[in-house]
Amino acid sequence: MSITLLSSPLQGFTDFRFRNAFHKHFGGIDTFYSPYIKLNGKLAVKGSYERDILPENNSTLEVIPQIITNDAEEFLFVAKYVQQFGYKELNWNLGCPYPMVAKCGMGSGLISNTSQIEHILKRVHNETDIIVSMKMRMGYENPTEILDVFPILEQYPIKNIAIHARIGKQLYKGGVDLDSFQKCLDTSKQKLYYNGDITSVAKFKELQERFPSIDHWMIGRGLIADPFLPSMIKNNTTEYPKNRLELFEAFHDEIYREYDAYLQGPTPIRMKMLGFWEYFSESFSNPQKTYKKIKKAGNSKNYEAAVKEIFKNG
Repeated sequence: MSITLLSSPLQGFTDFRFRNAFHKHFGGIDTFYSPYIKLNGKLAVKGSYERDILPENNSTLEVIPQIITNDAEEFLFVAKYVQQFGYKELNWNLGCPYPMVAKCGMGSGLISNTSQIEHILKRVHNETDIIVSMKMRMGYENPTEILDVFPILEQYPIKNIAIHARIGKQLYKGGVDLDSFQKCLDTSKQKLYYNGDITSVAKFKELQERFPSIDHWMIGRGLIADPFLPSMIKNNTTEYPKNRLELFEAFHDEIYREYDAYLQGPTPIRMKMLGFWEYFSESFSNPQKTYKKIKKAGNSKNYEAAVKEIFKNG
């Protein structure tokens, strides 16, 4: 069975600059999902969201825009908005676990509100021709919440449901709940994708053995921590390229240049790269020591020197 690998969106990380550099230097991802578009009480899309999905900024990639909302009018507005750029599909985020989002009844905090989910889907399918796909957790409080949503989803031509095998309250703590994901497979009549803790080729193979019917796999944090992972999964190998550090450094330097030009100022670029190195450091022999070096670099000159040293010594 051929497999499709998807990049799960991570807010603040996987924008078009990251996606383009990743695709160029590593490959292995068939489809990228953009970080979600969120409207703040007004029917207007922020410039940064627009830049992220502009076709000219994604010319070599297959990208699917994503929305986070609990409001039908917002969904309809964003559906028509992305269609003007040629997008035929809009992914609905019912997965975001962060308390600030969930407490507003969005992301994983919306899963238990089945009547609102139904209301939104009814209007969207009656009033637009956008293809809807879903990104979900199994619930916010408990993993059975999603089971009550499936009968509603089955009334509509949902393209697929990508399920992160955790509940919202967990954030990213604790393990994935594979038994509850199996219940989703046993219950839903729709196309399900798997998401959650694909962090190595060995882990992927374990999951593939456990869920042989799944042919679409979504990688989130694992893709940033080890950018070689998707292509290694695709090539069925645990061997890294001989010039691994050279490739990684070229990728790093490209996103660093891109963000530095965009963010303007030493503090924003430092915070941005610090976020990436929380994940990147996992690819090095001593993650804690690696991250500490980056953290200690208080200015651009020191940062660049620290990065050079890290890539030189592996």
